[in-house]
Amino acid sequence: MRDDYQQLVDEITAVLRAPATLENRDFALIAFGAQESDDAEEPALDPVRTRSILQRRSTAAVRAWFEAFGIARAQAPLRIPPDPAAGVFMGRICLPVRHRGVVHGYVWLLDDGHLADLELGGPAGARDPRLVRAMETADRIGALLAAEARAGEELGELLRDALTGPPAGRDAARSGLRAALRGAADGPLALVAVVPWTPGTGEDADHPGLPHLPGIVAACALLGDAAAGAPGVSGAPGAGLAALVRLRAASALDPARATAEQLLRSPRATAGGRGPGRPAPGAAAGVSAPRRGLEDLPAAWQEALAAARAAHADTHLGPVAEWSAIGPYRLLAALPALPPDAAVRPLLEPAHAELARTAETFLDCAGQAGRTAQRLGIHRQTLYYRLSRVRQLTGLDLDAGEDRLLLHMTLKAARLGPPGR
Repeated sequence: MRDDYQQLVDEITAVLRAPATLENRDFALIAFGAQESDDAEEPALDPVRTRSILQRRSTAAVRAWFEAFGIARAQAPLRIPPDPAAGVFMGRICLPVRHRGVVHGYVWLLDDGHLADLELGGPAGARDPRLVRAMETADRIGALLAAEARAGEELGELLRDALTGPPAGRDAARSGLRAALRGAADGPLALVAVVPWTPGTGEDADHPGLPHLPGIVAACALLGDAAAGAPGVSGAPGAGLAALVRLRAASALDPARATAEQLLRSPRATAGGRGPGRPAPGAAAGVSAPRRGLEDLPAAWQEALAAARAAHADTHLGPVAEWSAIGPYRLLAALPALPPDAAVRPLLEPAHAELARTAETFLDCAGQAGRTAQRLGIHRQTLYYRLSRVRQLTGLDLDAGEDRLLLHMTLKAARLGPPGR
């Protein structure tokens, strides 16, 4: 289907004699036309278009600038001025890609002077015959994107049932997935969990936000108990995304990790973030161990969620963590929520946060004072003083293996937090 998109984008490029770029509703690049010039000098490159082509996605600042012009509701082509502050150095003509009243993407044209005579028309649509032809092609693109979205939603429903449905329904869902995915169902595969993941609301209600990235064979959004362990999202506690990713080899998780990193840059994961293109506070992703076939998907989902929780809890692991690399969190994530041990509870009070961090670092360093002091950036005498305070607060003997184990696991469990927090 990607070849179909490229052919249609090339048609628009030829009709308007200007390089066209096609992005989906989340500004992920799908196809682009060649930028040519009759001038002796090389054509000027727009940095936003270049970044979109090289990185396959626009930045949050660029998205916000264009969306402020109402492109998600547009019925007809729009001319958008440049904004150097947002990195948009050339204006754009946006052709909304619609199907049955719903915008599924955008065709972008650089408004660099060559299209100055293009008559966009009023609310009824374009008046220029070239633009009319281009919009007809955009409508064909919209039909393709809508069909792809419907197919993705059907695969997503099967994946959701295979992960979290009742036992009887899981067998039927796996059979449906196996038939739809054909050879890809035999693996190797890995599951990626992204939390939080914001479902479509309001104007986006018709767009579930399921990603279309190379390597993802199925994806679904999960809410509530189905995404237990996901950091909460306003209005949708425990919301998360499950993405089933095809691997090149059972021993190489690189494609799944790269997919997770791309998903974390999605506006669905960055909603409420602290800066353009940065994950939201707590946004994290986890990658399961590789699987052959679809029989073990529920267990793989629990692994991916546990890894995402660990990445959220421990910045040394995140923002993307693999199940095989999260150490003690593999065990702790599988345990039910329990109150902290009574001996350690005083250490977990906010007033003693520095002491708790010191104790955890000391135990992470296998009780080696030199390494601990270096990692914390403190003098050894300061470390010894803090450890004596830990002993006083907890009554635990840091020279006793069982006491050290109890303290270490309680601190790690407190960092991980209860499922669905």
